Amino acid sequence: MIRALYSAASGMTAQQMNVDNIAHNLANANTAGFKARRAQFQDLLYQTLTQPGAAASQQSAVPTGLQLGLGTRAASNEIIFSQGDFSATSNPLDLVIQGKGFFQIRRAAGDLAYTRAGSFQLNRDGSLVTSDGDLVEPQITIPQNAQTITIATDGTVSFTQPGQTAAQKAGQIQLANFQNPAGLNSIGRNLYLPTDSSGDAIVGNAGGAEGLGTLLQGYVEQSNVSVVDEFVNLIVSQRAYEANSKVVKAADEMYQQVNNISQ
Repeated sequence: MIRALYSAASGMTAQQMNVDNIAHNLANANTAGFKARRAQFQDLLYQTLTQPGAAASQQSAVPTGLQLGLGTRAASNEIIFSQGDFSATSNPLDLVIQGKGFFQIRRAAGDLAYTRAGSFQLNRDGSLVTSDGDLVEPQITIPQNAQTITIATDGTVSFTQPGQTAAQKAGQIQLANFQNPAGLNSIGRNLYLPTDSSGDAIVGNAGGAEGLGTLLQGYVEQSNVSVVDEFVNLIVSQRAYEANSKVVKAADEMYQQVNNISQ
């Protein structure tokens, strides 16, 4: 019965973490570029009372053995990098990546971070920045008197100025990708940092030989959270939590009966 208490308690703890993960997904259902996380679990150690395959006699072996598990634990919550829906905007600096890849962001500390959120603006120097003021890498600068800004599918940024018919090139936005994007470290503000699990960034032009996606101007990628799926997962998690709590109650009642025997 002591195993039942601890196993059920571990199940309740795991489901509580699952609900926390679902709540985070739902809270970011309208966050541009957000990628949902899926909780994954592992069973804990087993107490082996009879080893499977142990000798039962000189001619036979135990076919299945007797092992009692000790519950479960949350192992990870993997980032799901499926494509989110596109939302049209009136901002020519809004971009979405159609396919794989991340925008490169130069943080104030000098290191590079990566994001799928392509909601950009211009700072006072005319440089392309995020809503937090971090520069897009490589740096793109647009003159103050620019009339139209065009961003091609390969990331080439061009603009026109008064009295000129020919467009001038301001630079080219490059994308980055990783061998294992799920291994990136989420640091908030829609930013990721590379880790040993993700591998080093593979940088290239949009739509190039590196297999990176293409850019689409005037759109923002919405969160890939499915509200319906998250509510279904929430119901399943609630029922699992309830079932584990009933196991705790049943084990407690059995202990009570044992205690009454000695009275």
